[in-house]
Amino acid sequence: MEKRLMTPGPTPLPPQVIEALGKQVLHHRTDEYADVLARFNDGLKYVFATQYPVVTLTASGTGGMEAAVVNCFNPGDRVLLVSAGVFGDRYYDICRCMGLDVKKLEVPWGKGVGAQEVLSHLAGDEKGVIVTHNETSTAARSDIESIGKALKGTGMFFIVDAVSSLGGMEVRPEEWG
Repeated sequence: MEKRLMTPGPTPLPPQVIEALGKQVLHHRTDEYADVLARFNDGLKYVFATQYPVVTLTASGTGGMEAAVVNCFNPGDRVLLVSAGVFGDRYYDICRCMGLDVKKLEVPWGKGVGAQEVLSHLAGDEKGVIVTHNETSTAARSDIESIGKALKGTGMFFIVDAVSSLGGMEVRPEEWG
């Protein structure tokens, strides 16, 4: 009997991927591996709609969330975090564990936010805004285009959790801010 994964991740693997996983791995410190990784990251530029370098992490989405917080903020920095479900709440917990001063904009599950709502909750001293683009747990989609454009030029970091949207929904970081 074939098992079917009906979750947002991990996802079922196509047979050719399963076959490829049965081959020997490349050592991560060889030129051959460096070439494969460079081609992979270069291909991701298309998916990310960016001309800038793409960095891959050997971590889950949660690891990526933590990496974004640790690399953009210092303990005590104030951020506005939008939570529309489980993953927004997870981001809130990560920010708190990292010692950030987090203002949580909690929206009803199933609802997203746009620029107006975000701007109306800014105090003016935030170092960044964190939003989940597509909240997997509730299917809420926030308008990251309007938010990004509204924040452009403010000097704030705009961190978007696009784990469940990138590749399936339009995401244009350079154009949108």
